[in-house]
Amino acid sequence: MPTRKLDGSRRWPSSIVSSLSVSSSSSKVTSTSEEDPPRQDEQSQKQSQQHSESKRPWWQDFQLQDSSLAPSVLADFPILRTTFDADGKILTNPEDPSPSTKRLVYLDSAATSQKPLPVTAALTDYYLRSNSNVHRGAHALSREATSLYEASRDKVAKFVNARSRNEIVFTSGATEAINLVATTLSQTCGSPPQNARELYLTEGDEVLITENEHHSNIVPWQMACRRSGATLKYLPADAAFTADGQFDLPSFERLLTPQTKLVSLQHVSNVLGTIYPIPSIVELVRAKAHPGAKILLDACQSLPHMPLDVRSLGVDFLAGSGHKMCGPTGIGFLWGREDVLNSLPPYMGGGEMIRDVYMEHSTYADAPARFEAGTPPIAQAVGLGAAIDYLERIGMERIHDYELELGNYLRRRLEEVEGITVLGPGVGIERAALCAFVADDVHPSDLSTFLDVEGVAIRAGHHCCQPLHRALGYSHSARASLYFYNTKEDVDRFVDVLEETLKFFGSLGNIADGVEGGDGKDVDGDIDGFVPIF
Repeated sequence: MPTRKLDGSRRWPSSIVSSLSVSSSSSKVTSTSEEDPPRQDEQSQKQSQQHSESKRPWWQDFQLQDSSLAPSVLADFPILRTTFDADGKILTNPEDPSPSTKRLVYLDSAATSQKPLPVTAALTDYYLRSNSNVHRGAHALSREATSLYEASRDKVAKFVNARSRNEIVFTSGATEAINLVATTLSQTCGSPPQNARELYLTEGDEVLITENEHHSNIVPWQMACRRSGATLKYLPADAAFTADGQFDLPSFERLLTPQTKLVSLQHVSNVLGTIYPIPSIVELVRAKAHPGAKILLDACQSLPHMPLDVRSLGVDFLAGSGHKMCGPTGIGFLWGREDVLNSLPPYMGGGEMIRDVYMEHSTYADAPARFEAGTPPIAQAVGLGAAIDYLERIGMERIHDYELELGNYLRRRLEEVEGITVLGPGVGIERAALCAFVADDVHPSDLSTFLDVEGVAIRAGHHCCQPLHRALGYSHSARASLYFYNTKEDVDRFVDVLEETLKFFGSLGNIADGVEGGDGKDVDGDIDGFVPIF
């Protein structure tokens, strides 16, 4: 590849620039005259200033209505004070900054949120003062651990407005919650269960999802249908949305039949940011599907960001993830209507989930114990309870309103960046506070690597949504996602670095012969043909 000049306005680490097989140089600008240019008089300077102010971009004067929210919580997230040196390495002494020091701008909360001090303190305190197994001992530590664990169940139940604490099943995460439902419904491999009360899938039944789902809401249903003989149907991505990017209810309705026994949908797309109209969807399912059809809602991208009421939503199951809502990793939950949960067979066998065990057979406890075999994630559940306390102190309505405004600001700023295409609803359409996008000339992996050097953390890849990306004609995308601890300045810094990075890559021209652009397509339209630099 021929050597090209790079924009010398930004110092890129030599390890990255050298991998591009290009040399960096900057041009020295010299004046045609050795004399200083004449000074403008006072009136000329004033006119120049007025002209400059009239050209100020709108975003420089934009102010968030609740601009105090993020600053008020930043002290609770020490990790957000992380700083980097000129080469993008984390500084061990952030209190001693240099002119080249860069601060962390964390825009990857859709993958996992950061954890506030009250959550980490609750975890530490549990292990230091209350560590014991639950439900199994009469001693003081066991009673204390059980009390903390079950108190967290009560907090989750209240958080989603469940009718009973028995409707909350702790799991390792939302993935396990969805797998729990899919596996128990297909456990008999299509044959009628011995217990006539148990729900099951069989040949002739239909499971309906969309092509836009996260892999954790696709693969379990593929496996369940393969075991049971049921048919998996899906709403294609090109039919799922209207021209302005909103969920297309008529297209969804056309796929519902009297054989539809289960519908499983995300509440918010982790790629497009689209918010599904769940009450309207539920109404259609109840009217058009099998009378006993069940509805599962993947709430991973909604639960941390907006108030949720399972009674108002009208679904039968809801899967939630703890680590996306300021809680620890390794904890999530399944909410299910109590009568429905007790109509499912156990997910795993072992201690805690039994009523009586004989050598010939066993009987099982009611929910939630039926689905919590073995030692549960006690500390993680305690941490999740602390996270819920923290979110409720701020207020979910306040968080939602703040993110709605900040997310709209991000979407507007990206709309003005040349050379990128934002996926999902356009400007002015309500969406989650995340934007996935593709750049004309840069592969998402390269883009995220260069932003990382500048301290800006975004995600690049297919975001566990390969079918959706394939339907859109891309192999990967980049994604910036916000939470209540992000600020307007975070968005501005991100857009600034993004524009400079795109300018840098634009100065390179085509990276290799036969490759056009960085959107995952090559000249023949093969979405897998583009190979990123890194």
